[in-house]
Amino acid sequence: MKGNQELIQALNDLLAGELTAINQYMVHAEMCEDWGYGKLHESFEKRAIAEMKHAEMLIGRILFLEGTPIVSSLNDIKIGAGVAQQIDNDHAAEIDTVRNYNEAIVLAGQVLDYATRDMLMSILNDEDRHVDELEDMQDQIEQMSLQIFLSTQK
Repeated sequence: MKGNQELIQALNDLLAGELTAINQYMVHAEMCEDWGYGKLHESFEKRAIAEMKHAEMLIGRILFLEGTPIVSSLNDIKIGAGVAQQIDNDHAAEIDTVRNYNEAIVLAGQVLDYATRDMLMSILNDEDRHVDELEDMQDQIEQMSLQIFLSTQK
């Protein structure tokens, strides 16, 4: 099925964001593992895997719409030097991602591609959860201090 070119470009832009997130989360996960924060490692790694599934869905949809998935494009990867900076960088990236998905959902509706819109809405729900999880971590750091928060992440 020949898809709308503007929508295919939006899907490729979203794909770049997902591929960037995979890299950023995996590096953060491995850094946390190296520092002995196993719970954070698991949390970041789980999120990276969710982003991989999102990328897979986007690639499948782009192909279905007879587009070409662009997997060589990444956004800026922002690796945090410490846990608090990692969480802040990931949160900022997820906020941008939510905005981008909302815009793509509107576009999919405008071009009457409701199947793509539904898929994007499903991914958006996951991204909203990621924002909530990261905000929970930020709140915990603020309320109990970074040192106490990190002591709970072994």
